[in-house]
Amino acid sequence: MKSDFVDELYFSAAFPLPFRVLCLVGLGILGWATNLHGLHLWNIDATGTLELSTYSHDGYRLTSPLPTDRRSAGWRHAPVAAGAHRPVYRVFVWYAGGTLACWLAFRGATRADVALVDQFKFVPALAVLCVLTVLMCPFNVLHKHERDRFLQAIHRCLFPGPHRVYFSDVVFADMVTSFAKVLGDVWLSALMLLPGRSLLSHPVQEGMARLILPTLMSIPYAVRLRQCLVEFNAPANESRRPLFNALKYASSFPVIFLSAAQRIVVSDVVALKGEAAATQPWHGEHQLFRLWLLAAAFNSLYSFWWDVTNDWGLELLRPQHISSNATAPSPPRPLLLPRLHSRSTLLKHDRSSVDESAEDLTEYAPHATPERRAHPYGLRSVLLFPLPVYPFAILVDLVLRLTWSAKLSSHLHAYSEGDLIIFWIELAEVVRRWMWVFLRVEWETVKDAEAREPRSPPRSDRGDSLRDREVIIEHDDFEMVASDISGRGSEAG
Repeated sequence: MKSDFVDELYFSAAFPLPFRVLCLVGLGILGWATNLHGLHLWNIDATGTLELSTYSHDGYRLTSPLPTDRRSAGWRHAPVAAGAHRPVYRVFVWYAGGTLACWLAFRGATRADVALVDQFKFVPALAVLCVLTVLMCPFNVLHKHERDRFLQAIHRCLFPGPHRVYFSDVVFADMVTSFAKVLGDVWLSALMLLPGRSLLSHPVQEGMARLILPTLMSIPYAVRLRQCLVEFNAPANESRRPLFNALKYASSFPVIFLSAAQRIVVSDVVALKGEAAATQPWHGEHQLFRLWLLAAAFNSLYSFWWDVTNDWGLELLRPQHISSNATAPSPPRPLLLPRLHSRSTLLKHDRSSVDESAEDLTEYAPHATPERRAHPYGLRSVLLFPLPVYPFAILVDLVLRLTWSAKLSSHLHAYSEGDLIIFWIELAEVVRRWMWVFLRVEWETVKDAEAREPRSPPRSDRGDSLRDREVIIEHDDFEMVASDISGRGSEAG
């Protein structure tokens, strides 16, 4: 146990919390660049689906939110998507270069010596200050266009429109939820950098200050919750899906705030078992602890189900009556009675001609919908990525979703010897979100392509359409039968 504590102390001295925050942010930038690049390599119109092409040269959205070059593009990429990832890569190179230089300067000054860490803590403070200064810089330097788009995305997420939420804002806000703990680490880092505080221990927060950390961590989920409510209240919305999606984000609040209330659990357990029980992370005998555990399990499992079923469109966890593979009964074959009643030898055709006419009629028939394409169990009919990607993504998402709720629990981070484990969990969540973006954008692209497919002509009340009649008239394979004035057919001799 003592050696583990020494290892954790060395890790905090060599890689203090402010640099860990900067590292995770940089990995987020790199992940977004590789998302755009990977989708482009797979010929997926990420720019059109995310509506990134609706910006003017100054970074603001144009009046029309829909690009005009996607009406017949399917899921093929638009020309503007070819270079969408390049400026993000350049932003990452500048960011990573500056952050790495500051960390190397800090390492060279301290040499991982615990006694020197707090003397040179102005170095990470300077690194954070430089990042914020460049981000807010009003001059046209260091990729101002990308910085403005980032700030505009934050503004739209915090203050969404009353009737519509852009899909790019949904993806951006979902990505920020993966950095919820990082937002809490920003607050802790600010406290550590204050005079009289240390980078080697978590600052003690008493009174109402204890609520600041869980409140900051809950902001991304509050933003997504509001976006879901805006989508639900939109005039064009007729579905309750945004409401169920809002439930997913609302379920994060009990996990966060019940975790903050675990201090009560610790004090009660210490009163019963002594001071030694304060260092134990498991207090299953306390009712408040069990309530937090139930909230964490519900949030993890519900979020995993929503990822697979709704965000990725896979059928593995759909209810049976939705994902059943039973196909609709096939429509009746076209009735070619006029050809059967023909008695003229000049109107006789071979069997292939009859089959071709039947196929033509079936093609134009409004009830002749194509059968559902076969697809691997639990997936969907249209897959734009290789097949092994999907079961691997499902498994990884399940494992990391179960650890994510634990990461939202701030009381588990009160133990300084857990810094290394918490950092790896945060890093794993960034990787999970990076993987999630690929499948989320792919599914949205598939839905957009299916929505733009031409529909069959409307079906009339009598079961035939105008095109059916036109096709039959084009084939003069019937015999004109004289009728009397009353409309009744006369007998043919």
